[in-house]
Amino acid sequence: MKIVLIFDQGLAGAGGKTNPNVGLTAVKGGIGSALMLESHFAKIGATVAATLYCGNEYFLNNQEEVIKKMTAMAKKVNPDFVVCGPCFNFPDYAKMAAMISASISENTDLKSCAMMSVENADTIENYKDKTPIVKMPKKGGTGLNDSFSDLCDLITGMVENSSDLESIKNRVCY
Repeated sequence: MKIVLIFDQGLAGAGGKTNPNVGLTAVKGGIGSALMLESHFAKIGATVAATLYCGNEYFLNNQEEVIKKMTAMAKKVNPDFVVCGPCFNFPDYAKMAAMISASISENTDLKSCAMMSVENADTIENYKDKTPIVKMPKKGGTGLNDSFSDLCDLITGMVENSSDLESIKNRVCY
């Protein structure tokens, strides 16, 4: 199973808060924080085919362009699933992830979700009916591995069109 990850500059390892204007970038395979997801993805037979990312400030200044191009780039890679996140409690990244995941769901045949903590309540409220949003803790540590396992349950359920999909969504999403 092929996965595309959509990150901000921090999770991509491209500079964090010191480099918020990183332009739209695509890299083959997983980079940055993809490493923390690999063992979970391996359990469901998934690998990261590509990582797409840009800086938070770049996104805020070019929202329409970024959403359109990331949607098109994801479609070109043609993965089985697109994961926008994990966003933890980062509000700009959460907004970007939710908007891109919703665009992918609306404009392609690809399956997608976002992943963020409850601290992003406004984004969750605005997008939970447009794309699945997986629950996660605001920081690493307690509950993080469980949320990654939940993400994998959602991916498997959506890719396999599981008869249990609504039950999975109710358990792992907002």
